Amino acid sequence: MRFRCAVLDDFQGVALDCADWGAIAGDVEVVAFREHFEGEDALAGALADFDFVVTLRERVPFPASLIARLPRLRLLVATGMRNSVIDYEAAAAHGVTVCGTQSSSAPAVELTWALLLGLARGVVTENNSLRGNGPWQSTVGADLEGRRLGLLGLGKIGGRVARIGNAFGMKVGAWSQNLTAERAAEHGVELAPDKETLLAGSDFVSVHLALGDRTRGLLGAAELALLKPSAYLINTSRAAIVDQDALLAALHEGRLAGAGLDVFDIEPLPAGHPVRTAPRLLATPHIGYVSRANYETFYGQAVEDVAAFLAEAPVRLLP
Repeated sequence: MRFRCAVLDDFQGVALDCADWGAIAGDVEVVAFREHFEGEDALAGALADFDFVVTLRERVPFPASLIARLPRLRLLVATGMRNSVIDYEAAAAHGVTVCGTQSSSAPAVELTWALLLGLARGVVTENNSLRGNGPWQSTVGADLEGRRLGLLGLGKIGGRVARIGNAFGMKVGAWSQNLTAERAAEHGVELAPDKETLLAGSDFVSVHLALGDRTRGLLGAAELALLKPSAYLINTSRAAIVDQDALLAALHEGRLAGAGLDVFDIEPLPAGHPVRTAPRLLATPHIGYVSRANYETFYGQAVEDVAAFLAEAPVRLLP
């Protein structure tokens, strides 16, 4: 019997080029889908004839209801070693093995700084003006040296963002509910006494927290109102940590100098979504993890996961 493997959300059409799928070609037919399947009915229909599925990050939920509609499914490979949108109990109950892959935090760190620097120096505005024969210089850049960078979260990504902030000569502070002064000091960072103090005193705020009950909606209208009108907010973490409607209102009303977003309440963003036309916003389509090296890891280890499953010795089991 030859198995079938679906690779979801291959937007750039590179999944099959980033790994040696030939290693399993004798046993498995691999089909990569560039389009995003919206909703459970579309997914159930598209995946009905597949034994294995490779899903990209946490973009596609696999609740119990969907898993029950995929009786042929035997292996689900999640890119990354943490996935909050897979019902692991339902997978186990239906005999579905779930495996993961490693991933690097470096691309997310780099994108955080790309957004921050792009906003601070008006890169998109000036580029568009230059290419469209517009005014020669129309913005005044915001300085980084000597300014305060406030980090919500100082984990693997936040810690690396902090080190770069220090290299720019910024005054870096951080806060999270479990952050200690000792850990902050290890990164050359000042521990803020509370979230409110960090927000009110920062020129740039960047979010680097995991999404959970304690962080969902952490930055609402009241918290955003604490930011200076000259401040910038960057979120490359999870959309639900920041109240998107409150943030859009602050941008439209000029209560923030700007925001950089890579994560959104709905992904992919529908045509006409208000984020697409918001002022003072530099946004990217959730590409924080999208890099050649990361994709080579994702898909290379996905091949390994499938091969190991076929050998009845699965690796990198989740959760």
